[in-house]
Amino acid sequence: MTRFPVANGELLVGGIPLSRVAARVGRTPFYAYDRSLLTARVEELRAALPPAVKLHYAMKANPMPALVCHMAGLVDGIDVASAGELRVALDAGADPRDISFAGPGKSEAELRQAVAAGILVNVESFREVPILAAAQQALGLPARVAVRVNPDFELKSSGMKMGGGPKQFGVDAEEVPALLAEIGRVGLAFEGFHLFAGSQNLKPEAIAEAQQKSFALALRLAEHAPATVRTLNLGGGFGIPYFPGEQPLDLAPIGDNLAAIAAEAAARLPQAELVIELGRYLVGEAGLYVARVIDRKVSRGHTYLVTDGGLHHHLSASGNFGQVIRKNYPVVIGNRMGAEATENVSVVGPLCTPLDLLADRMNLAAAQPGDLVVIYQSGAYGASASPQQFLGHPPVTEVLV
Repeated sequence: MTRFPVANGELLVGGIPLSRVAARVGRTPFYAYDRSLLTARVEELRAALPPAVKLHYAMKANPMPALVCHMAGLVDGIDVASAGELRVALDAGADPRDISFAGPGKSEAELRQAVAAGILVNVESFREVPILAAAQQALGLPARVAVRVNPDFELKSSGMKMGGGPKQFGVDAEEVPALLAEIGRVGLAFEGFHLFAGSQNLKPEAIAEAQQKSFALALRLAEHAPATVRTLNLGGGFGIPYFPGEQPLDLAPIGDNLAAIAAEAAARLPQAELVIELGRYLVGEAGLYVARVIDRKVSRGHTYLVTDGGLHHHLSASGNFGQVIRKNYPVVIGNRMGAEATENVSVVGPLCTPLDLLADRMNLAAAQPGDLVVIYQSGAYGASASPQQFLGHPPVTEVLV
């Protein structure tokens, strides 16, 4: 993991040695997000993608308010998945015109809040249409909508499939013409389509194929639209490497593919803004989880490093957030970066469950109580995706450095 530099045997976060960051935070465990790495990732994407494609941040990946505020100044829009996230996005200064709201179970109150805020609602069922129409009439404001489509294909090789076959997300492609007719009948402010086939994909050819199919499907559905298509969200799916053998995503073929789609869209959907929606890819590699070793324990010949952090803070690293076969995230002793990884140890947390395993039989530098265990690739689906109240331990701290 080379995005975080090392100096004098310590990882640097925002140019500051890890031990100093820990002292500044005042306690462990904590998540630390490096704002310079967040900025650099957006710049890399801008350089690889055509200017016509807008970049949105899917804040479900990391809704920490300070981080969202930083991202809002870098990207073209924010995608939220709840009224709670909507409040964070608005507080961060995101323009309501560039906020969209997706989710298969939006409450009536959330839909009304969305209309009042003036954001774009990705409609995911026929149920939402009359609720939005009533809110539009009551508030005297247009209910801006796009249709989230459950496509008739999936994103191949994706870590989490969110389209194709029966899904709770979106409206089945074959049902969309009827939904569009209903949207037109009640007079909602139709703006476009949202297609999201899957996530965490490291194969550019699979992402490009899904984008091509999504665009072709949108063209077919546009024939039934009650108004001009003004936005087309092609989803995301960009993955980051977590495990041995995985390589970083090659952006070049994806950029070339999007350039071709943008050229065709200029002719066939001339008023449509093309959008890609990324979460994990924007923030995942810019974050670290840091826990302190509180005990070094040998049981029948195997060494355990017991830390003050665990699955209640970082469910993903424990292997209990979607992994079928548990694999270790990249882990280091962050204040002993110059030392050779000579010990085969397991890193565990303080919880009374064998599931509280952060690293299983990994070769690490020899560590003692007080040392700092670091889990890389921790900027996405960390604190907010973990059961922090489990067993009553203190919540984790998050800092943007």
